[in-house]
Parts: sequence; C-alpha cells; structure tokens
Amino acid sequence: MFTRTLLGLITVVVALSAPGGSSDVDWWENAALYQIYPRSFQDSDGDGVGDLQGIASRLAYLKEIGITATWLSPVFASPMSDFGYDISDFKAIDPVFGTLDDFDEMIAKAKALGIKIILDFVPNHSSDECEWFEKSVNRQDGYDDFYVWHDGKLNEQTGAREPPSNWVSVFGGPQWTWNEVRQQYFLHQFQVKQPDMNFSSPMVREHLLEVLRFWLDRGVDGFRIDAVPHIFEYRNEDGSYPDEPLSGWSDNPDSYDYHDHVYTKDQPETVQLLYEWREFLEKYQEEHGGDSRVLLAEAYSPVETLSLYFGNGEQRGAQLPMNFQLMYLNGYSTAYDVKNSIDYWMQTMWAQHQTANWVVGNHDTNREADRMGAHKVDLLNVIVNALPGASVTYYGEEIGMANVATECTEISCDGRDGERTPMQWSPTKNAGFSTGSGTWLPVSEDYERYNVQTERGVARSTLQIFKGLQELKKSSAFQAFKTAGGFSYEAVSTHVFQIIRSNQLNEEYRIYVNLGNGIEVLNGLSDKVYEFVLLTSYSPRRLGELIDLRDRLVLMPYEAIVLRWSA
Repeated sequence: MFTRTLLGLITVVVALSAPGGSSDVDWWENAALYQIYPRSFQDSDGDGVGDLQGIASRLAYLKEIGITATWLSPVFASPMSDFGYDISDFKAIDPVFGTLDDFDEMIAKAKALGIKIILDFVPNHSSDECEWFEKSVNRQDGYDDFYVWHDGKLNEQTGAREPPSNWVSVFGGPQWTWNEVRQQYFLHQFQVKQPDMNFSSPMVREHLLEVLRFWLDRGVDGFRIDAVPHIFEYRNEDGSYPDEPLSGWSDNPDSYDYHDHVYTKDQPETVQLLYEWREFLEKYQEEHGGDSRVLLAEAYSPVETLSLYFGNGEQRGAQLPMNFQLMYLNGYSTAYDVKNSIDYWMQTMWAQHQTANWVVGNHDTNREADRMGAHKVDLLNVIVNALPGASVTYYGEEIGMANVATECTEISCDGRDGERTPMQWSPTKNAGFSTGSGTWLPVSEDYERYNVQTERGVARSTLQIFKGLQELKKSSAFQAFKTAGGFSYEAVSTHVFQIIRSNQLNEEYRIYVNLGNGIEVLNGLSDKVYEFVLLTSYSPRRLGELIDLRDRLVLMPYEAIVLRWSA
C-alpha cells in the first residue's frame, strides 16, 4: 500500500501482487451474501411466523437480485429463549420452521437456482434443555465435563460459596449460575439458559464435528459461526478462573462493559479451533467434491485478531471473518470517516491476505435507514458493493426497510425486535409476508412505499440500485480486483468518496458518493470521457449521458453515481 497526491488530497491505492484475474477467485471472494432472519422472511402457512417453505418460495427473488449465497439465522430445535440461538437439538429443525423434509426441499430448490445455502452454527453454547446439558448435570455417559463446571470459592469471612470469578455475561449479571442438582456453578457467557460448552473436552469437539457433517451431508455450502470470540476461556493451571480487570467504561458492576474481557474473549485456543474446522471442511470437499465450503466468523474483534482467525500463513481458518467496520458509520459520517473505516480493514486483512468483506447490517443492529438516515441508504449500498470483496446484505436493506417500533407481546420483548420485522414484499395485507390475521412482529407502517413489488416498478428505487450494483460485479473491471492496480479508493473532499475499479486494459469504473447535504464541485478528476451507467434518485443526470472528467463534476446533495470508460 502506498500514497500519492492528487489535487492536494491524500489517495490510498492498494497495490496487489497476485497475478491472476477472475480465474483465481474462489466463489466466496467476490460474493453477494444475504442474511435471512427466518421468522421474518416469508410465512407459508398463515401462522404469522416465517418458515422454510416460505424461504424456498422466495429463492427465485434472491436469484433476481444477484445473490450468490444466503445464510440463515438458526432454524434448529429450540425453546426460543434467545430466538434460536439456544439450541436444544443441533440436528433437528424446530417445528415453527418446518421439518427436515422442508429443509431438504429448500436445499434442492436453491441448488437448482444456483443459490448457495449457509447455516448458522452456534458452537459456544446450547440450550439448558439440550440433552447434552441434562446428561452433564447428572454426570452421565461421559458428559461430566461437556460444559464448564466449577465448585466456586468459599468466602473466608462468611464461609459462603461464591462464583469462581467476577465474570459478567454479555446480557448483564454473573456468568456463573449455581446448579442445585450437580452442586456446582456452570458458565454462561450469554443467557442463564445458554450454558457454555467446554471445548477442552475432546467429546465436545467430536459432537460438533458430527453436527457439521450432518448438515454438509444435506447439502449446505458452509456455516456462519456465531459468537466466535467467546468459545474459549482462560483457566489457571490449578483449575481456577482469574478475575477480569476493570475497564473504566462503566460504573455498573452488572454491566458487560464493567470489565476488560482479557480472559473470556479471543483466546489463542479459539484461533486454533477455527483452523481445525477449516481443515475439516477442506477434507470434506476432497472426499465429496464440489465448491469450497465456507466459514463466516462472527467476531466483534480488532482487525488484527480477525487476521489470525483467517489464517497465519501456514494454517487457514475462516474465509470470511466478518467485517463490521462500516456498521459504525452514522448520518454525520464524512468521506474521511468512510475512508478510515475501510483503511482499518485493508491495511491488515487485504495487505496480508488479499481478502475483504463488508457488512452493513444484521439482526442485532439498527437498520441502515435508522443509523444513516433513509436518504443515505443507497449511498452506503453503493459503497459496500463497489468495494472489492464480498458484500453481506441483511434482508430488507436492499429495499430500504427501517426499524419498526415494537411493544412487548407474548411472543417477544427483545430490544432487537425493531430490525427483525417482516420482510415487505408488496403493498397488500401484511406486506405480502403472511396471509394470516397477524404477524409475530408488526409490519412497518410504510410498507406500501417500501416493498419489493413497488420498487420493481421504480427506475431508481433502492431495489433497482441494488440490482444494478450486482450486475456491475460481473464486469471485467470488478472481477479483476486481485490484479495489480485493480482498484483504489479515496476521500476526494470532506463529503465525497471515490472508488475506482479497473481491469487495467480497456474498462474502468469510477464511483462517486456525496455524503453531504450540499452541492460538491470536483475538478480535473481524469483525462477520460465517461458514461453514466448507474444513478441514484438524487441525481439529475440521465443514463448514457457522457461527461469529460477533465472538466468539473458537479454532485447534488446525497447523490451517488457510477461512471464507465471503455476503450
């Protein structure tokens, strides 16, 4: 990576050494990934909750908008204390979503359409209603150390038994809970009903490899690994657990932010475990053929740590340690903020591994329209899909869905409900999500404006912009991102961000995004004549219009454009 000066501005240009073009790119490296929250994508039976048959009925839509692969939030058997992230049977489909036959039919339809299916894999913990935990509580059949158990420590002054350490759970309160039957504390980094498995036990590793093989045999194309940083904890040689130091970020001892999690996150053993799983998937591919099976790692960790999760030069881990840097942008972010967020990833992950992915939303984060403003959704979508590497889109972001105000119901009272509401398919009843009398979460009040059917008929709708961006990814300039000089990016002013994609032969694209609320005038950007090939709704230009970039380029507030030059 090196810098040069252009018009008095600092430009970051990523120099790539790999000699190959698209033939050297595995399917996941330039993929358009799409997250489905199954409860909210499509209801097939009128009960107001999305299911597998509903997903299968909408797979053709994913093909229409250019999606390579979709990953599903958990559909496994669960008491739903944490909406599926508390699994009671890792090899069963929860009845709310359907059956294994429904799953197999969905896989078959996806393969016929050329859409890959990635499943959520939740290895850190199970439900306390899982058979494994019940056996461990009762020390049955070799399951004694299947979970993390400890006697606790005795208070020398009171004689009372206390938790083994001061660790606080992600959801607040102690990570340790006393079990009366076993007469020991068990560890849970999340809910009390989500006991942590003990990955120091070979039996745990064997069981979870069996889970991976079970779903691979049914045709899945990979796994998104949940809560990766929490899989291992540090333990002293005598079997005790050290207290974590104060962080200084919170005054509340029951808050997760109260401590610096040096013993409960990103332990070296977790890195090695990812290498083991990658090796397992590669051996499976050797045995069964087909495309690479992929690992997506969910880890809100420093990029330097994510680099280790990817690999160390000798061993390979998750192909896509998920990059959440752009999710920290907001409506006040400037082009320099965008550049800095991208730099943080590119200067480590791309420089060392030549891999990138960009996530802008998920089931735990407010939607783009709420974080950035509805008028900036297209801008962020343009940036994410114009950058090299894989893009990850949360369902509904491609039509500009916003959070929905929700109230506690018998079904849900989760602070993340607002970003999990039903997909908006049409301006009809329940937004086309369900034929039932109601839906598990309310449909947005603006569904008649923001929905797939309506936006299909609007030339510069968010949906049409998204589809246009996926078409651009098929161009030779976008495919050549691993060749020397294949792309660059920079903040050309406080509010205007530029991305250049080129095949270094006869095709170049220039993408300009104005994040500001004022008119921007740029001069002398290039010595070539370009054609407008993609325009957002704030642009006064026409597709096919030409512009000589030796002259000035005028951008309207919140305008994004894509220009193309060809020899």
